[in-house]
Amino acid sequence: MSIYVGNLSYEVSQEDLGEVFSEYGSVQRIYIPKDRETGRVRGFAFVEMQDESDEDKAIEALNGTTWMDRELKVNKAKPRE
Repeated sequence: MSIYVGNLSYEVSQEDLGEVFSEYGSVQRIYIPKDRETGRVRGFAFVEMQDESDEDKAIEALNGTTWMDRELKVNKAKPRE
């Protein structure tokens, strides 16, 4: 599974997200989509962690918190249709 992280600052980097999520367990992968035309971060990301229990802890701790002057939306990512 992976975690959807929404309402991110456009200044966010993989290192920033890695620091925050590593407090809850081992981070396997971070993907921050960018706009094709501008190359700018689109304001959301996907984080994969080693254990589902770590993902649950991170979601519970981070959803609704303010980080980089933005209120994060953190939940389980829905599978692509």
